[in-house]
Amino acid sequence: MKRIVSLIAECMLFVAICGAQTAGWKLDKSHSQVTFSVAHLVISEVRGVFKEFDVDFSTASEDFTDATIDATIKTASIDSGIEARDKHLRADDFLGVEKYPDMKFKSTKIEKAGSDTYKITGDLTIREVTKTVVLDTKYKGSIKDPWGNEKMAFRATTTIDRLVFGTKWNKATETGGLVAGREVEITLLMEFTKQK
Repeated sequence: MKRIVSLIAECMLFVAICGAQTAGWKLDKSHSQVTFSVAHLVISEVRGVFKEFDVDFSTASEDFTDATIDATIKTASIDSGIEARDKHLRADDFLGVEKYPDMKFKSTKIEKAGSDTYKITGDLTIREVTKTVVLDTKYKGSIKDPWGNEKMAFRATTTIDRLVFGTKWNKATETGGLVAGREVEITLLMEFTKQK
């Protein structure tokens, strides 16, 4: 009798574990984007993208609060639309891509801020300097595409002080403002496909 009870308990535990199994989501790179913007001469701004990146996202809960997020952005893939400027951005004055090929983000906490908004806290590493940042994130919803794949999307933004992460170039204008601003706004538009 004890053996039967033990078997039943083991079966129930197995079912519970399977029911709470973490779901993996694969980044749909063709419908995702990493962009940045930074002030230029105080009065205008320069925008650009990082063309190569990847994000691992997994969760076991429907509200994503237990999710784990690991992102990698290839620094050499920066593209502001002007090759001479991009060459400077890849140099040691800014990203130093030869020595620091990757920017990384790893989530440490996810909190609901509203019905479809989140605060995603994590560690951002640039040039081997790691700082805590918060991504203001909006869940854009989920849907099945015409081929039966389950899709979901997010929009996340954060603003960082680039000088804190070791970038060196900071020439000033006559009025004292920087030619290239300290604050960089990063926006991530992410679409994922649920793995079967």
